[in-house]
Amino acid sequence: MEDLVIRDADVVDGTGAPAYRADVVVDGGRIVSIVQEAAAAGCQRPTATRELDAEGLVLAPGFIDMHAHSDLALLRDPDHSAKAAQGVTLEVVGQDGMSYAPVDDRTLAEVRRAITGWNGYGNDIDFDWRSVGEYLDRLDRGIAVNAAYLIPQGTVRALAVGWEDRPATPGELDRMRQSVAEGLEQGAVGLSSGLTYTPGMYASDAELTELCRVVARYGGYYCPHHRSYGAGALEAYAEMVELTREAGCALHLAHATMNFGVNRGRAPELLALLDDALATGADISLDTYPYTPGSTTLAALLPSWASEGGPEAILARLTDEATAGRIRHDLEVVGADGCHGVPVEWDTIEISGVSEPSLGDHVGRTVQESADLRGEAPWTTARRLLVEDRLGSTILQHVGHEENVRAIMRHSAHTGGSDGILQGAKPHPRAYGTFPHYLGHYVRESGVLSLEECVAHLTSRPAARLRLPDRGIVREGHRSDLVLFDPATVAAGSTFEQPRALPSGIPHVLVDGRFVIEDGRRTDVLAGRAVRRTPV
Repeated sequence: MEDLVIRDADVVDGTGAPAYRADVVVDGGRIVSIVQEAAAAGCQRPTATRELDAEGLVLAPGFIDMHAHSDLALLRDPDHSAKAAQGVTLEVVGQDGMSYAPVDDRTLAEVRRAITGWNGYGNDIDFDWRSVGEYLDRLDRGIAVNAAYLIPQGTVRALAVGWEDRPATPGELDRMRQSVAEGLEQGAVGLSSGLTYTPGMYASDAELTELCRVVARYGGYYCPHHRSYGAGALEAYAEMVELTREAGCALHLAHATMNFGVNRGRAPELLALLDDALATGADISLDTYPYTPGSTTLAALLPSWASEGGPEAILARLTDEATAGRIRHDLEVVGADGCHGVPVEWDTIEISGVSEPSLGDHVGRTVQESADLRGEAPWTTARRLLVEDRLGSTILQHVGHEENVRAIMRHSAHTGGSDGILQGAKPHPRAYGTFPHYLGHYVRESGVLSLEECVAHLTSRPAARLRLPDRGIVREGHRSDLVLFDPATVAAGSTFEQPRALPSGIPHVLVDGRFVIEDGRRTDVLAGRAVRRTPV
């Protein structure tokens, strides 16, 4: 007897091929048998210790979230329904150039402060690791879903150089190369950057190219949040294409959007740039979330010169009247590099979360709305928030364009990524809704993608980028990370008003052949583990 037979499922296998009806048998964390309906006629059907009637349900590979910010949430929240309930069975963390390994005691404290808005400060976490390998070992103690890790280039730079805006010395560059090599040897799948975040943004293209050469030797990929998604966005994309071409490194573009008014309707230009590079042999993929607003921290909007030296230096500048005036000028007149070179429009910046509870009345309002209620300039409100919340405020940026979102998600190199920040009273609904929103809104309601094509974007394509040959496809011998959903009802429950509402139409999710979601409810199973880079 086998462990489980999933009976009469409509299998959408992740390859993009048409769906077929089959019984699928799972045992020992693997798919051991697939018996299609036509082949089963007149034959004895497979049996197992347990049988699940999947009539009316689609069986697909578990979804892979190519851009997640669950670095601490995986440890903090064993339930992790934010992702498990969506059908996500693997997340890629260590994004945007900032995370918690590799570090020393100094750097860990700095990083915790710098990305409090993404993950919380972590007072509830025992930071009993310093290396990439030790962090992955920590995940192996048991998590809700699987996780892969990108080495964060900004953290590596903070460790070797600090938070100063200057070129790395030859010795510091050697130390960064060594840190990247060690992280890849310990199981990381590649390198990420946040090139509008300090200190990663202080790296030159030459420095990044040297680190990408190391990544290429190990068969990993480079995942940059590049230098602009606003003014100069196309030039920033082209910069990453050329940089990785020079390094011989695979490129995966993080949350590949074209935002702000300057980029309305310009997605075809981005796609032409990528198609030209792909035609000449470049190895490029990208991820997007299926929403128009973005999300980050309020502090991320600041000009890079104001962020040099780390969080305490930022706060000191904000409390100095003359320096704060310069920051305001860069934000509102020039267009700070942290705000993608576009002068800030305070009525598009919505406060989604604060670390200091006394500031909670700002949440759910734009900076402009909060300022109007107080009878003050929006910069005054923003500055107060930055100082009193000690840079911990998170925001939504309502700067995207639906036509760009749709055009990019159709591209053959596209994969799904939530970019989900789980902190804050009103986080972006993408954290809880990305994958059912693809299936419900963009497949069933809008017809932007076919069901089979969409599932391929969320499964086999990301598995190929991660070089995971036994994941992302429903196939005999593959891992039994699986999701069953009702194509007629699957939908995101999360909205901008109720961002933590769970999805509907996803009754069952299996990780390693074990139910983490069963009959629409989270079980107590912690079947997830660290997924380490496959050696070249």
